[in-house]
Amino acid sequence: QVQLVESGGGLVQAGGSLRLSCAASGRTFNTYTMGWFRQAPGKEREFVTAISWNSAWTNYADSVKGRFTISRDNAKKTVFLQMNSLKPEDTAVYYCAAARSSRSWRSYEYEYWGQGTQVTVSS
Repeated sequence: QVQLVESGGGLVQAGGSLRLSCAASGRTFNTYTMGWFRQAPGKEREFVTAISWNSAWTNYADSVKGRFTISRDNAKKTVFLQMNSLKPEDTAVYYCAAARSSRSWRSYEYEYWGQGTQVTVSS
């Protein structure tokens, strides 16, 4: 069982940066692939990025490549999302999620989800 709590969202101007954190509970955190997804109003939830249990593999949606960076600290049971050069179209609720399978990027592969944190980018 893994419980996830996101933090770090907020309001930022276009071109600015935010760093999201996802704190996990559970003894097996360091065995899970961790991902970030987002959902904008009126849109379906979409994949943003994911990282393997040992940080050897990462995957990014094309829309965020070069601007967002995912990382994790297994000792602290935390995964991070550094978001730079933010755009208004990045506005969404961002969700952290955990998957048992490796190299997961499809939402149905993720078993555990946080409650989400709002990111709003003004133009």
